[in-house]
Amino acid sequence: MAIFEGSGVALATPFYENGEINYDVLKDLVEEQIAGGTDCIVACGTTAEASTMTHEEHIEVIRFVCEVVNKRIPVVAGTGSNCTETAIYLSQEAEKAGADGILVVSPYYNKATQKGLIRHFTAVADSVKIPVLLYNIPGRTGVNIEPETIVYLCKNVENIVGVKEASGNFSKIASLMSMAEGCVDVYSGNDDQIVPLMALGGKGVISVLANIAPKQTHHICQSYLDGDVQTSAKLQLQAIPLVNELFCEVNPIPVKAAMNLMGKKTGPMRLPLTDMEPENQEKLKKQMEAYGLL
Repeated sequence: MAIFEGSGVALATPFYENGEINYDVLKDLVEEQIAGGTDCIVACGTTAEASTMTHEEHIEVIRFVCEVVNKRIPVVAGTGSNCTETAIYLSQEAEKAGADGILVVSPYYNKATQKGLIRHFTAVADSVKIPVLLYNIPGRTGVNIEPETIVYLCKNVENIVGVKEASGNFSKIASLMSMAEGCVDVYSGNDDQIVPLMALGGKGVISVLANIAPKQTHHICQSYLDGDVQTSAKLQLQAIPLVNELFCEVNPIPVKAAMNLMGKKTGPMRLPLTDMEPENQEKLKKQMEAYGLL
């Protein structure tokens, strides 16, 4: 059984101006997502700026989100690292904190071989009992988790159940789905490709867009799951101009700018990320207005 179906939000982390985590706002963001129909919360993913958190902060955010959610919807914790021992440590701590699953990105910078990826993911999965989602995002990591590798892992490691696919390569994704024969739960990692991926058998999305449009993102997925493909496709296409602006600079710069424009008080970025360029923020604002968010 899938960890979730539908719209999972890759939740942004709010910071005070001094860079400390704003847990009061984080609680509000979690409650807003649940009220908006979001089907799963992903804590400490890319959008959360987890790569600039200390291990203590990383674990505390996961614990806090799990506590606030209180099993109302699943919580998946991002616990990936380019160090296998670190990924194991974070995964075990996420399990202790109450996470319903973990999301483990392929090791970045090291650029492991497929054999190395198999050993890495197997070691992490074997260290916990909760379900594991792989995270394939070669644009950030420099390596693609090949379809054969994903299928092998899902067939041979009991608690590796699926993948967040952000490669954008639909030929590879189609090959994966063909080989998987239903043993791999696939989620779109790209907000402009939710419906196409679900058409191949995907379970939904792990979304950046949902940070500012939880109801709309949920509706895209739920319409498809309900068999109303026409409505789902229409909603997907309506979101494309806004999604394009949400990725005109590296994520999560634009989405945090959007959240601040909506009064969500998510605060600044942590270095090395910086505030959005004014001209890009103006374009983003116009698309938010056109989408009905401002």
